[in-house]
Amino acid sequence: MLACMDDSHHEHDGPDEQHGGHRAGDGTDPDPAERALWAARALVLADLASDALDRPDVVSRLDEAMRHRRWWVEQWPQGAPFVAGLLAQDVQDAVLDSDGRWPACPLCVSGEPGEHAPHPLEVRPELGPDPHWVCPEKGVPVAPVGHLGRPSGRG
Repeated sequence: MLACMDDSHHEHDGPDEQHGGHRAGDGTDPDPAERALWAARALVLADLASDALDRPDVVSRLDEAMRHRRWWVEQWPQGAPFVAGLLAQDVQDAVLDSDGRWPACPLCVSGEPGEHAPHPLEVRPELGPDPHWVCPEKGVPVAPVGHLGRPSGRG
């Protein structure tokens, strides 16, 4: 019979599912895939905020897209650098019904009556590192993902 129990293990000390299996403040770093997911979420959230779309309903869609991408990156860890662009595209699709085409291209906005609504920016590369929002009509990069609305698209 053991005279004492190790106090370092408690029932409630299990992994925290919302933080990649690691408890906040426990001194451990989440794996690179988990860091990439949270960094991608922050970038997309910044872009949503630049258009005042950081509302709870939209952030919930961002979080749902992140959960789906978590499975994807767990299956293909080498794809972690691509998560920001994929998450941006996922959210772009998710807000289409409620908020229209997002983000609107700032290069092609026309205030002329009868002109068509501005088209959305596209993420390029569609699957690759260092994703940027690009005007699909002009082929011009507008800003890196996470930097919409900042001077010169950088900040």
